[in-house]
Amino acid sequence: MSTAKAASATPDDTEVGGIAADRLRAIIERVERLEEEKKALSSDIKDIMAEAKSAGFDVSVIRKIIAIRRQEPADVEEQDTLLDLYRRALGM
Repeated sequence: MSTAKAASATPDDTEVGGIAADRLRAIIERVERLEEEKKALSSDIKDIMAEAKSAGFDVSVIRKIIAIRRQEPADVEEQDTLLDLYRRALGM
């Protein structure tokens, strides 16, 4: 029976081979839209960094600051303490 069902299956069928085709298609299309949005956002970020660089800012430092702002304050404090300790240990 399942071969007859599979043989008569069309792209519009809700279930093909035990897979909900409409649901799968919707998921894939959502991911594709998000990938396009991500690409556009990456391009926007690149433009902003180019603007920052042309204004005389150090882009690598800006990226570090952004990374630090993503972290929990306690984690940043711990890293700063260790960095200071290691620098003093090395006579820097």
